[in-house]
Amino acid sequence: MGLKDKLSIWQQNVNKLPTCQHDLLSSNKLTSINIDVIALQEPAIVNASRSIAARDWISVYPTLHLNNPEKTRLLILIQAQISTDSWNQLDFLSSNIIVVQFTSKWGKLTLFNIYNDGERNNTINLLTKFHRDNCLSLEHSQVGSAHQIWVGDFNRHHPYWDDPSDLRLFTDDAIAAAESLIEVVAEVGLEMALPSGIPTHCHSVTKMWSRLDNVFITDSSMDMVITCDALIGHRGINTDHLPVLMELNMGIVTSETKLYHNFRDVDWEVFREMLAGHLGPEPEDQIITQRQLDERCTSLMEAIQNTIQEQVPVMEITPKSKRW
Repeated sequence: MGLKDKLSIWQQNVNKLPTCQHDLLSSNKLTSINIDVIALQEPAIVNASRSIAARDWISVYPTLHLNNPEKTRLLILIQAQISTDSWNQLDFLSSNIIVVQFTSKWGKLTLFNIYNDGERNNTINLLTKFHRDNCLSLEHSQVGSAHQIWVGDFNRHHPYWDDPSDLRLFTDDAIAAAESLIEVVAEVGLEMALPSGIPTHCHSVTKMWSRLDNVFITDSSMDMVITCDALIGHRGINTDHLPVLMELNMGIVTSETKLYHNFRDVDWEVFREMLAGHLGPEPEDQIITQRQLDERCTSLMEAIQNTIQEQVPVMEITPKSKRW
């Protein structure tokens, strides 16, 4: 097993656009900045009720996805190189929330990917209930410390994170809805990790910027944040949301590359000739004793292994080389 020295999370609303999601996963932008986890809101759901992914990533859907795929608003993609022993999905009975828990020497991190409806507080209420029902599990860790992160599209406006001078955003209803979110965040013990005033959304009609997407982290975990910022240069095709990059000083276990012999590419005619050379002439004496049998078997195995080392090419196998 290997160990990465930090955990990088990319979050973005891709507006259900296949072109935007294809562009994100097929470009080298994720590889160039070593992204470990992608938290998408409003992913593109296409063939067979599945979203667009790539062989380098393991897809994590909401618990209720197969019950009603058209209601799925979220997708988490985890780098296939990250050891599957270091993370697991927690059941959450909503199509608007995915929960994944990572564990390492520093403790455990529970990541919530959230899509919050702009008209109702149903998702916020579910988050409140989930935390109250699972408080001990979420806030305590047998090793190290327990951390929580909420990322997603919260569809809420408030002077606390939006531009305070943009008064058009702060209607009485908008403030009341945002304060419901703030109360839950305070109850859970989270702080806003994405600095106030950074916009993440450009309105498709007015072209005015605001902040619909947010990041909240356990207040005691703020010192683990290396960076948290919107990437204006990586907006993506046709989407009106900026991606948000968060890097955490949390090492994560990875699966190391292993070397295997690739027997599919062997020239078997050459292999047999080489093996015959290692075996030498056929012994004339018969095998009578156990000792003679053991010596012949040892010589045969040595000849086979020497031929494999010389004639069978070696290939690297990583977690993303083959996935069922």
